[in-house]
Amino acid sequence: MDTEAELTQRGHSSPEQGAERSRSAFSRARALFGTRGGSRTWRRAGVLGVVCTVFLLLVSNFVVQPFLIPSRSMEPTLQVGDRLLVNKLAYRFGAVPQRGDVVVFDGTGSFVREPARGNPVGDAVHGAASALGLAEPSDTDFVKRVVGVGGDDVVCCDARGRIRVNGVAVDEPYLFPGDTPSKVPFRIVVPLGTLWVMGDHRSQSRDSRDHLGEPGGGMVPVEKVIGRADWIGWPVSRWGALPGTAAAGGPHG
Repeated sequence: MDTEAELTQRGHSSPEQGAERSRSAFSRARALFGTRGGSRTWRRAGVLGVVCTVFLLLVSNFVVQPFLIPSRSMEPTLQVGDRLLVNKLAYRFGAVPQRGDVVVFDGTGSFVREPARGNPVGDAVHGAASALGLAEPSDTDFVKRVVGVGGDDVVCCDARGRIRVNGVAVDEPYLFPGDTPSKVPFRIVVPLGTLWVMGDHRSQSRDSRDHLGEPGGGMVPVEKVIGRADWIGWPVSRWGALPGTAAAGGPHG
């Protein structure tokens, strides 16, 4: 009788043991389904991230493009590390760059030669990062101020050291303190459909003056303009619109 009772007790679990097995099974199920739910959450987050990135790239390509300032050539207007928001619609519907505009342009063929082809994947990744303002712009992209437009007679410098456009002295309050308008004398007539551009920090800027003797004579074709620099988006301390400037010089010559 004792042996039978002992076997009967071994064949049935105690209430505490049953409850423990139930909790263990529930924990395993929760872990399993929780992991699956977590995977779904991560997948949704990944898809959302891709959609947001594609949306930002579309906006960057057609509406507003961030542009990281890599050099001192536009000081004090723009500082190294500033992230511009470039208005790509500014010249899309018949408008053209005006004297005083700060523009971003592709300098291929005017400021630089056609670059050698690199790694397509690397170029694509860098291009996407640049378009989002996360990397320095392409070596062929520049930001400068328009000093002369098609038909202008631009001269440096008059007796008081000022640039004259169509015979009218240019007031340039945006110049870097202590800089002269130009240490390089020049006189050019800007061909129609092109721009004469210069940096605000004239002593630190390689601009139209540096390409006078090259094909194109330092002129930037209007169709190479990517957009007008209208705002500083970052850092927050410099957030705001670029100060407007009056059109420099007189009417077209």
